Amino acid sequence: MERYQGHVSRLLWRFTRDKNSHEELVQESFVQVYLSLHTYKARAPFEHWLSRIVTRAGYRFWKQSKRHMHVSLHDQDWKQLSQDQADPTNPQQAAELVHHLLSKLPPRDRLVLTLRYLDQCSVAETAQRTGWTPSLVKVQTYRAKQKLRKLLKNTDIEFEV
Repeated sequence: MERYQGHVSRLLWRFTRDKNSHEELVQESFVQVYLSLHTYKARAPFEHWLSRIVTRAGYRFWKQSKRHMHVSLHDQDWKQLSQDQADPTNPQQAAELVHHLLSKLPPRDRLVLTLRYLDQCSVAETAQRTGWTPSLVKVQTYRAKQKLRKLLKNTDIEFEV
């Protein structure tokens, strides 16, 4: 646990920005890793196997979170969000804005965009971490980008997607 605590924590920070939820998610992920140790075959580095389990734990967290709260984006939310971004070149504010925008997408779309563009995973690596086929990753990425474009269409926020 001590050796991989930082790696797991960084991976899961993409899934929640709430410190309490993040700590619980990290702990839950390590429990899942422990329970899955018998499936590790040592054909690839341990960190790759670990990343796959942690990514799936984060995805389950998003799916459970979506069930418990209905999120909609109203014009008032966009105005507030636009006003809050005083300095778009500030990395902290940009990260919060991206996290907020991605939270408006379904978990499956969030996952593929996060892996492909924020974590900069290749199609093959994304497929490996999600358990999807490379074709499904490509299709899901395209569809998620379309949904994000549609979401941003009626806002004052300008992005290149």
